[in-house]
Formats: sequence, C-alpha cells, structure tokens
Amino acid sequence: MTPAASKKRDALAKTLGHRFADQDLLRRALTHSSAKVKTPKVRDYERLEFLGDRVLGLVIAEMLLERFPEANEGELARRFNRLVQKDTCAKVAEEMNLGTHVIMSTNEAKSGGRAKKTILGDACEAVLGALFLDGGYDVTRKTIWRYWSGRLHDDAAPLRDAKSALQEWAQSKGLDLPQYIVSSQAGPDHEPHFTTRVQVQGLRSTTGEGASKRAAQQAAAKAMLVREGVWKDAD
Repeated sequence: MTPAASKKRDALAKTLGHRFADQDLLRRALTHSSAKVKTPKVRDYERLEFLGDRVLGLVIAEMLLERFPEANEGELARRFNRLVQKDTCAKVAEEMNLGTHVIMSTNEAKSGGRAKKTILGDACEAVLGALFLDGGYDVTRKTIWRYWSGRLHDDAAPLRDAKSALQEWAQSKGLDLPQYIVSSQAGPDHEPHFTTRVQVQGLRSTTGEGASKRAAQQAAAKAMLVREGVWKDAD
C-alpha cells in the first residue's frame, strides 16, 4: 500500500471510529456497481447496503425511544422516517467525506458520481453494514450516535412525512389505506428513476417520481395531499 493510500485509509478509520480487521469488507462497502464495467467479478456494496439500512433503523429506533420518552408511536415514526431517509444518509456521507473513497467507473466519476446523493446515501448504509460485520453492534451504534444524535432535535424541516400524513388523513376519513404501485422504472441499476402511483379508495390516483421507490412514494403522497387541500404546496 502506498503512503498516500495508507494515509487515506487511516483518515477513514478515524472518521468511522474503527480500524477494519477485514479491509476487503471495507473495500466492498465502498465499491459502486459501476466499477463492474471494468472488473465484472468485483463485488459491489448492494448487499452491505441492505444490511446497513436495517442496522441503522434499529439504532435510530433505540435512540428515539431513549430521547423522546413521552412521544407517541406516530411522532416516533415520523422522526424515524426522516432520520433514516436516503437524503439524511447522504448528508452524513458528506460529513464523513465518503465520496472521495467510493470506488466507481471513470465515467461515473466524471459525471459527478462522488457527489450524487443516491450514491452517497447507499455508500453510507453499506459502510454501516460493514462496520456491523467487522466490529459488531456496539461499534456501529457508537458511529451512528456520533453522526445522528445531533439530528434528533433538528425540526427545521417539516416533521410530518407525506406517506404518514396521507395514511393518517385517509384513516380519519374512513378510507382504506393508500396503495402504492410502481408505474415504471428507468435508468441503469446504479442510477434508477422510479414513477409511482398512489391509490386511495374513491379518489383519483396521483403519481410521483424519485431516485428510489421510497422517494417516488413520498412524491406521489404529497401530490395527493396538495390536491385534496390537506397540505399547501410548500409543506
């Protein structure tokens, strides 16, 4: 390993609060699917992203129960959704400077891949998954606490997410729960674009678009809330 590479690795270890015993695991957590263009057999971060998403959810749920002992389930759910969403993970990745460490194709890098929120959010979750496998729950929990604890009381953004708000509104009207259907998916696997339609009993459906299924569902739910006059467009 070159001195520059060693220095870069040490910087990341300090950022994460953990020095990996399995460096290949960390490398996989930082490998974007576009890297397969040049090296087809390379293993990307998608499986670790899946794991990291679940570990993050568990730790955040624990944090919320501890910090908000009087909050009801609805408030906890809304705070939880905001803290685990891809945009929040991307912001954490920016603080970690993960973009400089992600392994990707030259074309992806030239197109601004190191700054794309979808890639940063995915890489963040993948690194958390790798932390869990290499260091265990307590190590991962400490890292999540370090980067997310300051966001627990950040109420600058609307606390209510659109999907939760639409579900609550539909229930208050005695309607069936909203149903979300993926209308289309376009783009390559590493940069998909989803169009989703939401249906509520007795109402015209609305559609939304986003870089993930979750984002598209949120957009579709917001469109219905705005159309029905439940939310203003700026909410």
